[in-house]
Amino acid sequence: MKRIALLKERQAAPAGTASTSTGSHCPVSGLWSPDHDPHTVLSFFEGHVFPAFDGVPTVWRRRSLGQSY
Repeated sequence: MKRIALLKERQAAPAGTASTSTGSHCPVSGLWSPDHDPHTVLSFFEGHVFPAFDGVPTVWRRRSLGQSY
């Protein structure tokens, strides 16, 4: 069974520092960008499995609304 993260755990990793890779589950709903293309921003919901980007496995980084790279 999937463990539901506590609110403190969700807030522990601010946007820009949270990262995960293709094939893993999204730890928190929000905006995410592939590591090699920070200008692409996609929305994922908690529990969604991160896909490959342009057919290549990648690291996904959490973004905030006003964050620019």
